[in-house]
Amino acid sequence: MSIIKQAAVVGGGVIGAGWVARLIENGIDVAVYDPAPDAQQKIEAVLLNSRHAYRKLTMAPRAKEGSLAYAASLADAVSQASLIIESVPERLDIKQSVYADIEKFAANDAIIASSTSGIMPTDLQADMQHPERLLVAHPFNPVYLLPLVEIVAGEKTSADIVTQASAIYQAMGMHPLVVKKEIEAFIADRLLEAVWRESLWLVKDGIATTKDIDDAIRYGFGLRWAQMGLFETYRIAGGEAGMRHFMEQFGPCLSWPWTKLMDVPEFNDELVDLIAGQSDEQSGHCSIRELERHRDDNLVAILQALKAKDWGAGKVLGDYEKQCYDKAAMSETQALEQDYSQPIRTFEMVIPTEWTDYNNHMNESRYLECFSQATDAFLRVIGVDADYVAAGNSYFTVETHIRHLDEVTALESVYTTTQVLAADGKKLKLFNSLYHSDGHLLAIGEHMLLHVSLETRRSSNPETAVAEKLAEISALQSALARPEGAGNAIQ
Repeated sequence: MSIIKQAAVVGGGVIGAGWVARLIENGIDVAVYDPAPDAQQKIEAVLLNSRHAYRKLTMAPRAKEGSLAYAASLADAVSQASLIIESVPERLDIKQSVYADIEKFAANDAIIASSTSGIMPTDLQADMQHPERLLVAHPFNPVYLLPLVEIVAGEKTSADIVTQASAIYQAMGMHPLVVKKEIEAFIADRLLEAVWRESLWLVKDGIATTKDIDDAIRYGFGLRWAQMGLFETYRIAGGEAGMRHFMEQFGPCLSWPWTKLMDVPEFNDELVDLIAGQSDEQSGHCSIRELERHRDDNLVAILQALKAKDWGAGKVLGDYEKQCYDKAAMSETQALEQDYSQPIRTFEMVIPTEWTDYNNHMNESRYLECFSQATDAFLRVIGVDADYVAAGNSYFTVETHIRHLDEVTALESVYTTTQVLAADGKKLKLFNSLYHSDGHLLAIGEHMLLHVSLETRRSSNPETAVAEKLAEISALQSALARPEGAGNAIQ
């Protein structure tokens, strides 16, 4: 998984702060530079929301949160960075001035990515000494949740830089969309601008209020767009005959005088007052932070629902989780250098508040979740990773026995260890122990697994490399005492 260790963010507004959140959530150290006196306060407010969202977004093991430093100067921010994200105001002269300063202090091979929502990268890089390393990486708010990032190269941008940047963003759980030709406002914002212009006319002409417009989107086509986009939605609208029938049926509408997209209402105080007043009536009962929380909670729910269907943005989240699981397994085996002759430390986390009941104690179902994560981590240790599953093999849990020994509350740290009780051909028996970070035992779980061919859906022997690794660990742990409680049934 291609990833960097150090990044810089220049500009700590809404987008810059969102980038900070996305980066540190992926274990990347960030130095941010913004001379505004309230920059740190604004960034910390965004991080409060991002941490709230990520606790619910995925249970995949994520990297330890990267460090965050508020640099006193631009030089301090960019000097060690492999990726430098520019999120300053949308003025060409300001951005070009920032690039001139960045090039004085940054490494010559550092990637410079602009968050601009519309300025052409060729214009941005016009005065640079090393224009080949600049591109546009245009995200969408909230940056830490929405996976789309539009990658736009300028005339002098290196193709290799585009490839490198795309890999970096993909490793952070994003969907890099490389725009094939440079154009103002790129792809998504040009589509949004069309909807925005038409919406302004509908409100100005008294046909709809701001709430009516939002309702039309969120209760109707917005739900379709969220998981299929525009063309795939219309393909379905064409029935069995598909897109060709849709085009033949609705193509003539293009000549009807419906839209006002070629015209713009006069942007005056009257229009501003009308739109702002209706928006206040619609949403003024909530603070901006409350609206952000509602937005993030809804996005997490949509992403999780789409992930269950392996569809659209949910597929991006699912692929990202697989990377996180595999990376966590690699870090356990490499960085921790575990002694396989002892129970293997497989999983650790801080208990989220969502896992607890009215007494603030972890729900009993979450004990099983911890053991499921432990088993999954062990399987990755022996080579049953995303690639192994994609090749058509896996282990299925067929029986589980859990004994609850103590309570644990929200925000306390826990970890698991995994011991091999038996490994014989298709069968694998594991013993998981859940501990509080202070070392006392919270629960034990015994699990029987069968190796299965996903093609035939029948039990099968594991592949040679997995079988050998499992045999190695089983032999090393064979001298261990049988753990207390193993083999017990409910009395």
